Amino acid sequence: MFVTGTPAEVQAQVRRLALGQSVMDSVADQTRRLQSKVGARDRERLDQYMTGVRDLEKRLGQAAEWEQKPKPVVSAQAPSDTAEPRDYFEKVRLMYDLATLAFETDSTRLVALMLDSVNSPAITIGDETMADSYHAISHHGKKPEKLRQHEMADRLQMKALDKLFADLKARKEGNDTLLDRTMILYGTNMGDANTHVTTNLPTLFAGGGFKHGQHLAFDRERNYPLPNLFVNILQRLGIEADKFATSTGTMRGLELA
Repeated sequence: MFVTGTPAEVQAQVRRLALGQSVMDSVADQTRRLQSKVGARDRERLDQYMTGVRDLEKRLGQAAEWEQKPKPVVSAQAPSDTAEPRDYFEKVRLMYDLATLAFETDSTRLVALMLDSVNSPAITIGDETMADSYHAISHHGKKPEKLRQHEMADRLQMKALDKLFADLKARKEGNDTLLDRTMILYGTNMGDANTHVTTNLPTLFAGGGFKHGQHLAFDRERNYPLPNLFVNILQRLGIEADKFATSTGTMRGLELA
């Protein structure tokens, strides 16, 4: 993202991307020939497949353009990745630092980051290394020791997130802070990981020029649709949308600052 390769390295990458484009062209030609030989239902599936192919072609083109684009110059030191898988939270902090630099240099307008606890091994928290993996302690069965470790892990997650907020707030962009101009959606796909319940999801939303400092609680039995928040996000981005997935409108109680 911040390092420009040598001319030879750039050209080699462009050639690799061109080869990928050639493969996509071949796949598209074969699929078009196949469409005339199958029924309506199979043609619908092929149309879905071709949509994916066209999306990949577009991304290959964007990647080729990126190789030729001058990379931003930053004063920050290059991050040094930890080779120890147990240092899960150090990796989280590194990714947050990279995201901050990416926004500050306008290298991208969107960062999606999955904090993968499912495939993480036993992790280190301070001077303590958990006996089980991060995923295993989320299935704590209400055992006191696992609950204690789970709380420690959650507190470190919040500490890392707080640093991200502070770093974005410390950087100016025009008359605003970078946090004012960045919407951060932080959440989980589990309302209760211990029992794999996927309702009543705890979700944190920060920045973006909205009024914050509040907790919006909704009916736990008749769940309020989280996609309503996504409609707010789309509209804040200037996208004229009044619906997203199962939304019923915009989120109640969320207002612009």
